[in-house]
Amino acid sequence: MTRIALVVSDVDGTLLTKDKVLTDGAKAAVRGLHAAGIGFTIVSSRPTIGMSFLIEPLAITLTVGAFNGSSIVDAGLKPVEQHLIPPAVTQRSLDVLNAFGVDIWLFTNERWYARNPDGEYVSHEKRAIKADPTIIPDFTPHLGEACKIVGASPDAALLQRCELAMREAVGAEATAVRSQTYYLDVTPPGRDKGTFVEAMARRLGIPTAAVATIGDMENDLPMFARSGVSFAMGNAADGIKQHATHVTDSNERDGFAAAIDVILKN
Repeated sequence: MTRIALVVSDVDGTLLTKDKVLTDGAKAAVRGLHAAGIGFTIVSSRPTIGMSFLIEPLAITLTVGAFNGSSIVDAGLKPVEQHLIPPAVTQRSLDVLNAFGVDIWLFTNERWYARNPDGEYVSHEKRAIKADPTIIPDFTPHLGEACKIVGASPDAALLQRCELAMREAVGAEATAVRSQTYYLDVTPPGRDKGTFVEAMARRLGIPTAAVATIGDMENDLPMFARSGVSFAMGNAADGIKQHATHVTDSNERDGFAAAIDVILKN
């Protein structure tokens, strides 16, 4: 294994358990990276406001990636580099989600907007990002400030069809990918977790071959492709595991810590 200088981790399904718990094992693993002089940061489909509770316990000092890496913020969560979805594409995305009848959320850097306070996954998201939505009747006033649009549905097959329709509707003008089985994310074009890895490597003056990445979902594949070493979580689908150089244990069995142990041993 190439000498690793930086570890970039996904958050949900990877760093956290399914109950959104940061385990003692995960915290100890990151302390091990710090002690070894290896950089550590996170990149997630989460909004900026949903990353703050991880900064202090993991002693993160590097920039982190929100909205699948389309927003890069410092450890104080102030934007360093931010990209938005074009307003016309935001409207087109909303039209597709409305056509499929899924719950819709719109995120800006500071706020989470929703129309339905009783949506299927609203309480789940509130627990996950530790923030409440701002309930509005219409997204139109915020078309020009969208960092991410989410379609949420418990119907996985429906959301998969919605994903295909969304990709056709937005083309190269946005990125549409599921971050969880029940979430379809639309984010700014040309930015993903892979471009975040490249940006971090440039900032640190290291080759991407010296970066290790850890994730569990399709939106993690771009960072797997751009890093020298990649770990798919044990809870990832087989199709995700096939694209990683290593497979670790599940997020319910401290698979993140096990991956870090492999890095430190090498």
